[in-house]
Amino acid sequence: MKIERIITPEGQTIQATPNGDGTWTGLTGDVSSGFTPTSETFSQGKRLIPYLPKAILGIGANYRGLFKDKPLPEYPVVFFKQHNALQDPEGPIVLPRVAITAENVKFEGELAVVIGRGGKNICKEDAMDHVFGYTIANDVSASDWQRERVGNQWCKGKGFDTFCPLGPTLVTADEISDPANLRIVTRVNGEELQNESVSDMCFSIPELIAFLSAGHTLCPGDLILTGTPPGARFMTPGETVDITIDGIGHLRNSTIEETS
Repeated sequence: MKIERIITPEGQTIQATPNGDGTWTGLTGDVSSGFTPTSETFSQGKRLIPYLPKAILGIGANYRGLFKDKPLPEYPVVFFKQHNALQDPEGPIVLPRVAITAENVKFEGELAVVIGRGGKNICKEDAMDHVFGYTIANDVSASDWQRERVGNQWCKGKGFDTFCPLGPTLVTADEISDPANLRIVTRVNGEELQNESVSDMCFSIPELIAFLSAGHTLCPGDLILTGTPPGARFMTPGETVDITIDGIGHLRNSTIEETS
């Protein structure tokens, strides 16, 4: 099932499934219990992030192409994003004044994994049973706030407002037989800058779930950003970033300068 979250013309925020003709059918449920269609149909709506994550867990430096002349990492790099970083599809990515220059803020197209069944100390062999589905994320990052300015801790540079565009569609796991076969393509102003298979990840989705759940309970609704392939670059105001993953859809956002 494809799941979106929309605001209806009457101002109601609902979960719905797109019908392919510009309309939506309403849904009841959540990522823990699953979703069931209702009898309501909506012909108009503003698309929002597809659901409200419980926690946002990020993985850095997770593609082999980033380590051409270096050894692969022994363990995943983990960081967290705050909820204020979430941004809707088509919403602006705000380049913050406190970044030394706008050119320090870069896009990062990523596959995002949504946990449906929680657990702790999940083994790799059972990990995929805990996945509800997949969506698209842009793990926007301010490089100057990931290094010396914050003691080389990534959370500040990854967590500015609007630094996690998400969606617009959440696709349930049953529609994607093997997420390793998915391909991430990112274009900026129409220029292709990223084009890589998820199979090039250093740590697979089952390995990430096993690692993240070690001594740490994953909850239904937790969102895992699985890392970005080579090709990410710094952005300037007025650019449009379009991230496509076949079978899931595409996420589009433009950049603006912070003005207040």
